[in-house]
Amino acid sequence: MTHPELDSTTLAHIRAARTYQDIPPDQYQVEWQSLADLLTSRAKTEGEREYLAFFNDQTGETSRWSYAALYARAARIANLLATTYGVQPGERVATLAYNHPDTVATYFACWLIGATVAPQNVGEDDQRIAFILQNAEARVVLARPEYLERAQALKQMADNVVHVVAFDADFDNALAKQPNTFASPTPPQRDDEALLVYTSGTTGAPKGVQLCHYNLLADCTGIMRWHRIDANTRLMCILPIHHVNGIVVTLVTPLLAGSAVVLNRAFSASHFWPRVVEERINIVSLVPTILQYLCEAYPDGFDGDLSHFRYVICGAGTLAVGLAQRFTAHFGVRVLHGYGLSETTCYSCFLPVDLDAASYRHWMVDCGYPSIGVAIWPNEMAIHDPEGRPLPAGAKGEIVIRGHNVMLGYFQRPDANAETFKHGWFRSGDEGFFETDEQGRQFIFITGRIKELINRGGVKYSPFEIEEVMLQIPGVRAALAIAFPNTWYGEEVGAYIVTDGVTTVDADAVLAFCREHMPFEKCPKVVVFGTDVPVTATGKYQRLRLQERFAEWKEVQFRDQHK
Repeated sequence: MTHPELDSTTLAHIRAARTYQDIPPDQYQVEWQSLADLLTSRAKTEGEREYLAFFNDQTGETSRWSYAALYARAARIANLLATTYGVQPGERVATLAYNHPDTVATYFACWLIGATVAPQNVGEDDQRIAFILQNAEARVVLARPEYLERAQALKQMADNVVHVVAFDADFDNALAKQPNTFASPTPPQRDDEALLVYTSGTTGAPKGVQLCHYNLLADCTGIMRWHRIDANTRLMCILPIHHVNGIVVTLVTPLLAGSAVVLNRAFSASHFWPRVVEERINIVSLVPTILQYLCEAYPDGFDGDLSHFRYVICGAGTLAVGLAQRFTAHFGVRVLHGYGLSETTCYSCFLPVDLDAASYRHWMVDCGYPSIGVAIWPNEMAIHDPEGRPLPAGAKGEIVIRGHNVMLGYFQRPDANAETFKHGWFRSGDEGFFETDEQGRQFIFITGRIKELINRGGVKYSPFEIEEVMLQIPGVRAALAIAFPNTWYGEEVGAYIVTDGVTTVDADAVLAFCREHMPFEKCPKVVVFGTDVPVTATGKYQRLRLQERFAEWKEVQFRDQHK
């Protein structure tokens, strides 16, 4: 994959950012030629062993697919896409769907062809999806029947879309006439684009993240090794598979390991633990908001047999120390914290899986933030200053990453590529620091998005630090520190609070508690109450969307009454 629009300096920086410990990105460290090669091989070696169990708790629909069944379904879809709709290697195919076996099969069908999957988040507005369809140059959109009318409307908004295909009875009838094997005349290779996902930022046009087959194979190999996932490991997917977390951790990684995944149509708190027990699940990947929902749904804990369950992998959103402690105490299950971005395929680091109790508590509690862990193969991580210089332990700077899981680049965004890779590392935009253990391992901590840091009079404060304090207030279920425009200091600190609905919490109590535990400058000056928190599809808080709720205090000067 080349970027003809990029200058030689940016291309060199991207190559450096995709290098792992002096091993360049074209010195491949996995045996598979592509995801198509992996699927074809697994269908032969694993055959009738179960790969996928599916549960739709809304309709009662269930199904179980073997490795051979997945390949056969994917092959039929690939044949249909290639012969009827003319999908060629290198083309982008968009999906407007939810978690379903046919969604999974469609992804693999595209990879068999050598086409790119561009999955869409149905929770986004039509203008955003239409922009993505246009930007991705998608010619074919596959949609669940529930979204067919919407897909047809989007086709009118994105003139490059030629075909809208519904997963309906006609689709099934057409598939029945297709061969159950597929051989591409030009099989995909490791550096061919496989996935085009768009960033879910709250401002600006979304950017297309280009991930190749090797990106996914390498990152999944690192995840598999770190978590010791083998053919006997059962994973469960409750996250949306239009995002890299669901795709990478709980679709491709099990395939790589020859293991099985239980795919849920959506998260259901009431079905979560019973399904873990019934399906003998070992690992689930989730986001912090799910921890909160589970604690509330099971106020007395869960008395089922969880002896087979290892832990939950948790990343993507902001994890508070108190929430992690509450979940572990409530269910007797560890939260294995990690971190990654779409631009680095998925996860880049995790806590070690074999920490003793004292070490686990230290890295999750004692440092003020829960550590996101240690860099995994195949990437390196560091903390840099704004000029790209490495910082020592304890110093805050930008989290940067380089390795074989780093994306090919942003599609048709030379400006973003030049800025993101300008020091030869991928710049995450997240602020953090690291501390070193007795083995010399660097445990990394994230303290906030650099663009979301609160810049009050030239002094920057991490919203995470303020939120950790507010979450200690009895009755507070969720708390966000918001930077809102202020004439006197440029930005001031606001508190957005969601209560548990039981305990009485008022603004004066919140402000008083904060002033007992933080200096006035760092404390919230205004409290706004709400009933929910805006989040992305992956559970990340969208603080910038809350700024307007503090607009009436723009001209107010806040003074410390105790001075």
